[in-house]
Amino acid sequence: MTDDFEPDWLSAPGATIAILLRKKNITVSEFAKTLKCSQDHAKALLSGRAVITGETARLLQEKLGGSADFWISREEFFRKDVARLQAKGRSEAAKLWLSELPLSDMEKYGWVKLGQSIESKVKACLQFFDVADVDTWRTKYSPVLSVVSFRTSLTYRSEPGAVLAWLRRGEMLSQKIDCKNWDLDKFKDSLNKIKTLTHIKEVKRLLPELQRICAECGVSLVVARAPKGCKASGATRFLSPDKAMILLSFRHLTDDHFWFTFFHEAAHLLLHSKNAIFIEDGSEVTEQEEAEANAFAADFLIPNDYKEKLGFKRIGKNDILRAAAKFGISRGIVVGQLQHMKLVDADKLNWMKHRFSWAEIQRATIHGKK
Repeated sequence: MTDDFEPDWLSAPGATIAILLRKKNITVSEFAKTLKCSQDHAKALLSGRAVITGETARLLQEKLGGSADFWISREEFFRKDVARLQAKGRSEAAKLWLSELPLSDMEKYGWVKLGQSIESKVKACLQFFDVADVDTWRTKYSPVLSVVSFRTSLTYRSEPGAVLAWLRRGEMLSQKIDCKNWDLDKFKDSLNKIKTLTHIKEVKRLLPELQRICAECGVSLVVARAPKGCKASGATRFLSPDKAMILLSFRHLTDDHFWFTFFHEAAHLLLHSKNAIFIEDGSEVTEQEEAEANAFAADFLIPNDYKEKLGFKRIGKNDILRAAAKFGISRGIVVGQLQHMKLVDADKLNWMKHRFSWAEIQRATIHGKK
C-alpha cells in the first residue's frame, strides 16, 4: 500500500539547476550563454517562471548532466504541483466565500437551490450573483462591500455577505418590474398620494398599489426578507440612470417602521447622488445624508412644529387619533414617531400600530413568492 504524497510546497526544476550550477561554478551569465538565451530568461528558468522545453532539456543534459527525459519529467511534475496547489487555493477561497454568505436562508427563501458538495454550492451562488468566479464577485461588488463594511464595522450589526445577498435579491426582483424613466419631480409629487396608502392594512391591496405608483415615476419598489446576518430595513440605489430601486425588508413588521423606512428611502432618491448606495441597518452611523433622510421622513409624516406642541402635554389615545386624522396617516405612524421623540414611552400605545405577517407579504408581492 502506498500513500500519495502531495506536499504544500513546490520545488521548481530551477532549484536542481541552481545546485548543479554552484557545483560546477557556472554563473548565471555563463548559463545563459550555454542555453543561447538572455539572462532574464535564464533567471526565469531558475525561478520556475519559464518552462523547460524539449530543446532546453537537451542542452541541460549536455551541459549539466541528467537525461533530457529527466528534465522534461521534472518540469511536468512541477507544473502538475503548481496546478494542484492553485486548485487547492481556489477551493479554500471558495469555502471562505461560502462562509460569508447566509446559505441557509438563501435556500430557505428560494433564492438558490444548493447541492451537497462545495462545488455545487459555489456554482449555485455564482449563478445567483451572476459572476464567473469568486474573484469577479469581489471585484464587482467591492463598491457595495466597502459601504456595507464601513457602516457595520462601527456596531457589528450586519454581515457584509448577508447584506450583499439581500441587495442582489432586490436587484433580481427589480428586473421583473417594468418602470417608466426616472422622474424626480413626478416622484416627489406622488408622495402625498402614497401617504394616503398608510391607512391600508391589507398588504394584498397596499403593496401592488405602492409598487404601481412608484413604477410610474421610475422606481422599482421591491420587498425581500432579510436573511440572517442582514439587519437592514431598507436600501436605495440607482440600477441605471433611468431606474431607481427601493428595497424594503419589512424587518419589524409594523406599519410605523415600514412607512418611515419607505419615506426615508424616498428622501435619498430626492436629495442625494445617483451614484450612492444607501443601506439602513440600524447602525449608529451619522452621515449627513442619513440625517437629512431621517429629517425629511419625520417632517413629511408629522411636521416638527406639531410634534413640539405635543411635547407640552400628556399624550393619550385621542391625541394620536387627532394627529392621524390631521395629517392623513395611520395612527401607528403617529405612535412610532412620538415614541422615537420620547414623547410616548416605548411600551405604551403599541396596540395602535398595525402588524403585518410574512405570510400575507409573500402572497401580496407582484414579483414572486419569496
